[in-house]
Amino acid sequence: MRIALPLLLALAGTSLSAHGVSEWTEPRALSPFDLMVIAALSLSGALYAIGSWKLRAAGARRRRFEPIAFGLGWMALMIAVLPPLDGLAIQLFSAHMGQHELMMLVGAPLVMAGRPLPVWVTGLPSTLKPAAVRLLQAGPTTSSWRWLTTPVVACALHGLAIWVWHLPVAYDAAVRNEAVHVVQHVSFVGTSIFFWWGLLYGRYGRAGYGAAVLYVFATAVHTGLLGAMVTFAGAPLYDVYLQPAAARGIDPLGDQQVAGLLMWVPAGLIFTALGIALFSAWIGESERRGRIPTARPLPSNKIP
Repeated sequence: MRIALPLLLALAGTSLSAHGVSEWTEPRALSPFDLMVIAALSLSGALYAIGSWKLRAAGARRRRFEPIAFGLGWMALMIAVLPPLDGLAIQLFSAHMGQHELMMLVGAPLVMAGRPLPVWVTGLPSTLKPAAVRLLQAGPTTSSWRWLTTPVVACALHGLAIWVWHLPVAYDAAVRNEAVHVVQHVSFVGTSIFFWWGLLYGRYGRAGYGAAVLYVFATAVHTGLLGAMVTFAGAPLYDVYLQPAAARGIDPLGDQQVAGLLMWVPAGLIFTALGIALFSAWIGESERRGRIPTARPLPSNKIP
């Protein structure tokens, strides 16, 4: 943190304090890909709101924190894909890294904590609901989802997506090409959904939280390693940010160090907090199971 604070202050002092955020983000019309993502998020939010209203009207019992968690996660995803952050991410590697962490470590887990799938189905029009239920209950759908959300598979896919997309050739392509950029974000959010769903609602339920803690800390370790590699690289890794940073008087290497620290320190703290929460839930579930009285054996009908 001694390194992070001066770097962050240096960036702020040379840029955002002297110029408004609007001057940093190049004005541009929303692309068809932007509109598609915004429309998908808007639809998901509307369906969740309608489904929640229908469930409440029907007297269904739900945990109070679920709609709150979904709402906060949904807002985090919208903030990540809308201006000014989306435009700033094209200019600064550190802003782009912040955008990704907001998606993967705030938006995705909070949305999953809101248990959105049954609420979305409830929110569908009555004419579409039967088809949606049949699709979700179909054998290929359930088997694929069960495999993708198996913690070891989800952890591996999520880690692979993070490391592959941070290869310079892949990262530069994502910044330069809007279609590739969308694919990058979809892979980040998609694998995050598999990861968090598998840990929170895996086949073993709360009894599986003990194993989930290991996957959370394993992810914290390998993402922290990647963040450290980016932070301590001796030269800028991504050519796509050289010209925008230099044009605004920002040292590209300093910007890269801030980006690496964002992946390394705050993300590590979030993973640690989530791991501790899962561990506490696992201990609580173990204690609850220990208090359940065992059934007494039925008396024998044999005559002595």
